[in-house]
Amino acid sequence: MLTQLDWDLISREEFYQKLGDKRVKITTAPPNLEEYCEIFTKYINEGYGVLSMSISSKISGTYDFSCVAANRVREKHPQAEIYCFDSFRMSGAFGLLVAHAHRLKNEGKTMQEVIDWLEENKVRVHQMGPIDDLIYVARRGRITMGKAIMGSFAGVKPMGDCNSDGYTTVLTKAKGIKKALDITVKYVKETADGIEDQFLIISHSDRELYANTLKEMLEKELNPKKVYVSDVFAGSGANIGPGMIGVYYLGKPISPDLSAEKEAMNRILGK
Repeated sequence: MLTQLDWDLISREEFYQKLGDKRVKITTAPPNLEEYCEIFTKYINEGYGVLSMSISSKISGTYDFSCVAANRVREKHPQAEIYCFDSFRMSGAFGLLVAHAHRLKNEGKTMQEVIDWLEENKVRVHQMGPIDDLIYVARRGRITMGKAIMGSFAGVKPMGDCNSDGYTTVLTKAKGIKKALDITVKYVKETADGIEDQFLIISHSDRELYANTLKEMLEKELNPKKVYVSDVFAGSGANIGPGMIGVYYLGKPISPDLSAEKEAMNRILGK
């Protein structure tokens, strides 16, 4: 089981090589109830409150498991302060919320203040960027292999934002990586809220060169406070596959049907 946010047990190169091998099946699974109970109890016994943050409950059973475990721990520790947070986001979008929670804690905010901020702002987390390995997407059953082969041959790169459940909804398909990164920067400019005061996270799955190119473009065009670049690491990489470059940031609340986001993309494309 890979639990570390690092490449210390397997190299990035070996991991993505194995993902591309049809004979190798790599899957992910949430922590079980016993693992949750053990961790919660450990920190409760040390005198801490616990804020358990989970990727979207629409995508994973992690949040539900954490809630059941929290109730079990409270049966033995009635005064335990445990809050289970459903981010309704995944991958880098979830990571951005974790980073903000850490920032607020370092600023001296109380646990309740951190929780209030997360609940209020989780709907403001946007993403944008291309994915260029459609063969892996097809192998996961998200598109047909025929479409993947034709799309890859034509250089088509789907690009999408988070919907209200945390899933990615494709808003356009760019032809070529240069065009895709240009659209990404314009979309961030169109939908971000107070970009100059934000830190942004760029996540990539085996596309470090393109991720750093996007970082330079965002810094030049939008001048955010800080831009961080990171691998998605094995836990997300197994589901996303190679070829993803995405930037995560705060904007206006996501519209329920992504109508505002679709309008923003149409303005960028001149439709």
